[in-house]
Amino acid sequence: MQESKDKFSQLVEIMAQLRSPQGCPWDREQTHESLRQHLLEETYEVIEAIDEHRIEDLAEELGDLLLQIIFHAQMAAEANQFTIANVIDSINQKLIRRHPHVFGDEKVDSAAEQIKLWEKTKLKKEGKKSAIDGIPKELPALVRAYRLQNKAAAVGFDWPDINPVWEKIEEELAELREAVERQSESDIQEELGDVLFSLVNLSRHLQHNPEDALRHTIDKFSRRFHAIEDEMQKQNLSFSSATLAEMDAIWDRIKSKE
Repeated sequence: MQESKDKFSQLVEIMAQLRSPQGCPWDREQTHESLRQHLLEETYEVIEAIDEHRIEDLAEELGDLLLQIIFHAQMAAEANQFTIANVIDSINQKLIRRHPHVFGDEKVDSAAEQIKLWEKTKLKKEGKKSAIDGIPKELPALVRAYRLQNKAAAVGFDWPDINPVWEKIEEELAELREAVERQSESDIQEELGDVLFSLVNLSRHLQHNPEDALRHTIDKFSRRFHAIEDEMQKQNLSFSSATLAEMDAIWDRIKSKE
């Protein structure tokens, strides 16, 4: 534990030195806004290491992400706004407040109960006006829909089982089909969104994250498409000369091998 504290303090000191007048010109020029994209990229690199099970790289990627947090805290400290100590104290207090079953007298027997308690605590003790507040608008739409539905479900706005979810998907698909037949572009967009939102709800009831499921399918498609390109090259075929039937046949062979 002491070693971790010492190394964390060293990291804070290194960043302060980099931002000092005797430090690095690039680091001194940065702002919260200029580092925004770096923060996003480092987050995605952590996710990629997790998805690809590259545990050997995960420590380094987490370090890069931690650097971004230290960087923002240092800039705020220089402007007399807050320090890294304030950042840590904020999350410490939040963790204690949102886990009364660990640090208080509440009783929780499952993860599902914990989620409901978490949301109720945020509403009662943190002054949130709505049960669905706190979801960043910048999130990818699929993730945002999933988080939104989870928050609503945590306060009881949810079907008790999966059967009505299937029915809702069928209903939304029928409405999308009707909109396409009417060739109403505005209705098509709205109904397509309803179908996607319903599928997210299905994934939630199946206890699978839709973002993870879609990312898996994207990776699978990319892998198979690259294999099609390799196979077509071996057969001296090109996309302009090959028929869809020929490409489908190659796809099926690659799929069967998996």
